[in-house]
Amino acid sequence: MAFLDETTALGEIFGEFGYLAPFVVLLLCGVGLPLPEEVSLIGAGILVYRGEVEFLPIVAVCSAAILIGDSIPYWLGRRYGMSALQIPWVAKIIHPERFSRFQARFEEHGNWAIFACRFVAGIRLPGYFLAGAMRMTYPRFLLLDSLGVLISVPVSIYLGRLFGGEVDKLKDKVHDIHLILAFLVIAMALILLVRSRRRPKTAAADKAPPAPPPVPGEDPARGSDTDG
Repeated sequence: MAFLDETTALGEIFGEFGYLAPFVVLLLCGVGLPLPEEVSLIGAGILVYRGEVEFLPIVAVCSAAILIGDSIPYWLGRRYGMSALQIPWVAKIIHPERFSRFQARFEEHGNWAIFACRFVAGIRLPGYFLAGAMRMTYPRFLLLDSLGVLISVPVSIYLGRLFGGEVDKLKDKVHDIHLILAFLVIAMALILLVRSRRRPKTAAADKAPPAPPPVPGEDPARGSDTDG
């Protein structure tokens, strides 16, 4: 019920401010606003259903807001590193206990851990902060985050548009979509895990033993006297 109430309330607020309201709310979500992004995205979809905004422009606006908001914890980690966790308000938003769990995932899966945290709300902030603290380049971070945004934003907004007149059904539909996306992310993570475990074996097999040093006085082209 809280999900439906938040979605309905945001739909009414967004209706008064058009494109500006979803942009501001999603930007604030990137810096710790305790509101699921999906609620705002579905609220934007309801605006599309009502004809108050267009689908492609609102997708672009919401995507830009999310990418800007996600970049803030990234640059915080990039600029201050782990020492930023000593700042009380930063520690309150990023949650050091979640940070430590995600750090292990990042060290194991690297780039794809950043992509996957787009679909897990509780680890987005620590994940993006860690990407900066671990000196991931900004173009790479932006690319990985954009891949997740290209999936989550249009899907959530389209659901808001599709069921704008039947808000009661949205909760179940969003839950189903998230299960599908979570399945895809888990499947991708398993593939990467298998590949990472095979890689050391392949690298070891590629290492040929060093050739023995030539015997003094022996012609390398003829080989030893016992050959032939």
